[in-house]
Amino acid sequence: MIDTPPKAPPLYPKSHLLAASGIAALLSLALLVFPSSEVEAKRTNLNLDLEMSAEQHTQDQDAQDTAQATPQDAPSPFAQIDAPEDSTEQTAAAEPEAEAAKQAAAPAAAKNPNHREVVVTKGDTLSTLFEKVGLPATAVHDVIAGDKQARQFTKLQNGQILQFELSQDGQLNKLHSKLSDLESISLSKGASGYTFSRETSKPDTRNAYVHGVINSSLSVSAQRAGLAHSMTMQMADIFGYDIDFAQDLRKGDEFDVVYEQKVVNGKTVGTGNILAARFTNRGKTYTAVRYVNKSGNTNYYTAEGNSMRKAFIRTPVDFARISSVFSMGRKHPILNKIRAHKGVDYAAPRGTPIKATGDGKVLLAGRRGGYGNTVIIQHGDTYRTLYGHMQGFAKGVQTGGSVKQGQVIGYIGTTGLSTGPHLHYEFQVNGVHVDPLGQKLPMAEPIAKAEKQRFMQMSQPLMARMDQDKATKLASNKR
Repeated sequence: MIDTPPKAPPLYPKSHLLAASGIAALLSLALLVFPSSEVEAKRTNLNLDLEMSAEQHTQDQDAQDTAQATPQDAPSPFAQIDAPEDSTEQTAAAEPEAEAAKQAAAPAAAKNPNHREVVVTKGDTLSTLFEKVGLPATAVHDVIAGDKQARQFTKLQNGQILQFELSQDGQLNKLHSKLSDLESISLSKGASGYTFSRETSKPDTRNAYVHGVINSSLSVSAQRAGLAHSMTMQMADIFGYDIDFAQDLRKGDEFDVVYEQKVVNGKTVGTGNILAARFTNRGKTYTAVRYVNKSGNTNYYTAEGNSMRKAFIRTPVDFARISSVFSMGRKHPILNKIRAHKGVDYAAPRGTPIKATGDGKVLLAGRRGGYGNTVIIQHGDTYRTLYGHMQGFAKGVQTGGSVKQGQVIGYIGTTGLSTGPHLHYEFQVNGVHVDPLGQKLPMAEPIAKAEKQRFMQMSQPLMARMDQDKATKLASNKR
């Protein structure tokens, strides 16, 4: 009888086998849904290949064949993907930088190595600037000693540029600096030392036009329109006989100005005279035209030839605020009692210039009671003006002297019985105080009859120019 060997017991319990089968099924499902790193890398590589040119693809394929031939040196699948992308980005980023470096290096290489430029900064002297370009500080004396005008180079301004031309052995051949758009100075080395020279460019003059509307103040509106501050002040002087710029201006007032513009190489470097202007204030329009008569005297006239100039200007302080008007029953702010205020007070910052409102003789330039520092001017036999509370008097203004209309005679202050910096201005006619704001001012003579035709030949084209330029500007603003 043949014995049947006993059946071997199972290596694993049945429950363990079932569990293992379940885990294997889950892993298979996971591999189908979530590809491995290698699969993902190959998929990305395929996308890159589709975007490459045929030549790039051939080069990449050669690289892959080489890598397969030497598997021990082959990088990981991720490196194969990342390396081409990174290198491409680095190359793309490096190309403009390299190009920029080449462009920067090209002019530097072509630049004269013996030419140096330095910009003046705070604390610089001519000696320190010499040292910056490799010249000994002691050389300054040798350079400027030969000509007194050469000392102009020691008057340095922040931002000023000095140009040095050096010889092969490092000595100074020429020093040059531009002081403005119109002026430059140079020092050139010669057989007998350094020679100073000054070059002045003469600008071309052309006519320019601006139009503005008052929204807040004249100065702000003029600046917004493109009118320089000096031109704004000039315009205020021209119309100052008819318009009180301290209190008459209203929102919506308009101005038009034709003026001289100075140009060098297409760049505006300054302004000249106002040739013609028009100002509309409270619905009333005033015109002004500059005219030089045959004797060489210059004045402004209306477009019809009447003089703009009157015996008195309206206000002695430009753009000041009227803090107190003419009144026979005002309560004095310091004495605290009713006391006639026989003038007009103009409040302005301390030190603001005060102008004589007319030609005349100075009866007093000194101290006078509650007025403090005071100037009194007699204008002919009929008129007299008083200016009180001054901080001080302008140079040359003294008792017994003469002043011209518009001349600065002093400065706003608080001397005498004053609560703050302002000017107290009085106007008398035949010894009687009148309100200077309401007084009708006498006119000056109109243009001479002998020159009227010549004046109109110049005035009419200027007025027509303003009309045409204004229409063009308004039409362009509506677009």
